[in-house]
Amino acid sequence: MGQEINSTLFNDDYFERFHQKLTLETQHLRELIEHKKFSELAPTAGFEIEAWLIDDNMQAAPNNVSFLQHMNDPLAFPELAKFNIELNGIPKKLTADVFSVLHKNLLATWDKSCRHAKELDNHILIIGTLPTLKPSSMTLANMSDMNRYRVLNEQILKARGKPINLDIVGLEHLKFDHHDVMLESATTSLQLHTQIPLSQAHHFYNASIIASAAIVASCANAPYLFGKNLWHESRIPLFEQAIETGGYGGAIHGPLRRVSFGSDYARASIMECFQENLEHFPTLLPELFDEPIEQFEHLRLHNGTVWRWNRPLIGFDADNTPHIRIEHRTPSAGPTIIDSIANAAFYYGLAMNLCTEIMANGIPLAFTQAKDNFYQAARFGLDSHIVWFDGTKQNFQKLILSDLLPRARSGLQSLNIDPVDIDTYLTIIEQRIASKQTGSQWQRQFMQQADASLQSMTQSYLGHQYSEVPVSQWSNS
Repeated sequence: MGQEINSTLFNDDYFERFHQKLTLETQHLRELIEHKKFSELAPTAGFEIEAWLIDDNMQAAPNNVSFLQHMNDPLAFPELAKFNIELNGIPKKLTADVFSVLHKNLLATWDKSCRHAKELDNHILIIGTLPTLKPSSMTLANMSDMNRYRVLNEQILKARGKPINLDIVGLEHLKFDHHDVMLESATTSLQLHTQIPLSQAHHFYNASIIASAAIVASCANAPYLFGKNLWHESRIPLFEQAIETGGYGGAIHGPLRRVSFGSDYARASIMECFQENLEHFPTLLPELFDEPIEQFEHLRLHNGTVWRWNRPLIGFDADNTPHIRIEHRTPSAGPTIIDSIANAAFYYGLAMNLCTEIMANGIPLAFTQAKDNFYQAARFGLDSHIVWFDGTKQNFQKLILSDLLPRARSGLQSLNIDPVDIDTYLTIIEQRIASKQTGSQWQRQFMQQADASLQSMTQSYLGHQYSEVPVSQWSNS
């Protein structure tokens, strides 16, 4: 959801004072990191999954206020649009039976949310983009009633000085102008968090960057947007363009964007990301806090307005020791709960394996190549051809089966994950890759039927989603 703020009116003095406090907190962060005062606890896994409220006609239902009041669950939150919600998982140590426990807990939250939605004549849908979504739903009237979103909308449009131009070339071409940030609400994702020891943090961040292409291709679930058949993972260009604003000095179209793949690896320390945030990105939410500098209130709020696909975060252990988390934002939501947990297992295993290799041998892939791989994978999915560590171009489907799935298995084994959990969830990924039936591919295949419509496809998707059968086994009916 992002951190709520108390005010909506800010003058220049607020921005100046916020930047002063942000500068002091960034310097304090640097000192703590340099003196190794951050947590070294073993890895912990957590997640957020964003979802849609839809009606019986498969249209977005702007009903999250009633839904959340009705559900009354501390793990459920509003999102930018009134037709979106967010379900959170309780963090667990990344070891033993973590995935079956996360799965059981998420299913309980999911079942509860579906029951409460049904009582309001709605349904919950987990998917990357809602196929039936209409541009007419993207209005400020459908924005959740939170100060954070109103101020973000105002500041982003002020920084841009012109409408948002959505222009995505995929199998078809989508192009139109929009006048607020509501387009961002058309993207719904699975956001995976890893609390990681400080000594490994920048290595795990770099590993997540390299792993991003494989995750976005294997979890692709967003081909349709406003009636157009675009990328396998159309969330990626949509989110980047929906909040397209850059850094200082009028660099709105420069290399540093607030939503991006990032500018480089963290070469020596995770601190580099927070320093870049201070130096290159103007304040959007200048809320002032009275808490001690050790709480990093201004730094954490500012960091929450820079949306790298892999984003370092600051949190606190039970004894108030600060820790680093890496938030991995590339996977779509869905198609089912079990698919989502399998996606998490694949990411954690692959990133941990790559982290171990990076720590032993250095970074094996140029950042520019990792970035190119990511966008190729988002556009073309498992059919993409990417350049891997040996410099050769490889078919991504074959590479995942032959190299990346074994790497993920090895990474999970190094974390002492239960063998049953490893087999259960990585087998789901293996079957999906082997059959080449991701959520995106299933949607496109369904639409090949003679009388198919986006509404009938979404209806069928919803039925399959409730079955908890992995997407690789879905029929086109």
